[in-house]
Amino acid sequence: RLFDLDPDLLPLFQYNCKQFASPQECLSAPEFLDHIRKVMLVIDAAVSHLENLSCLEEYLCNLGKKHQAVGVKVESFSTVGESLLYMLEKCLGAAFSPEMQEAWSKLYKAVVKAMQRGWETLPEGD
Repeated sequence: RLFDLDPDLLPLFQYNCKQFASPQECLSAPEFLDHIRKVMLVIDAAVSHLENLSCLEEYLCNLGKKHQAVGVKVESFSTVGESLLYMLEKCLGAAFSPEMQEAWSKLYKAVVKAMQRGWETLPEGD
């Protein structure tokens, strides 16, 4: 769903200097699947530390810096969030209530807000 929502994200996923010819090629690449696992680990850490997300602040800020360094724009995270909610809805079906959607949205926004601080802490010219 990610590349359906924003095809311009495809060039950001380059592994070993290889650009993918199509979203399908990227989606089936082991490196991309590994990236997805890492994203899910961040989500898992956020869920596990729901009562104390601030303990992840430094890690998420540094993660934001890394994403900025490879050309990711903060706005792209809204597309990732929409894809995450879509996946949850498809997997959970009717169990994915409006309240659950709101809770996941809030959690994701908190994670992105912390990552966004990585953009804000870079000095001018970097």
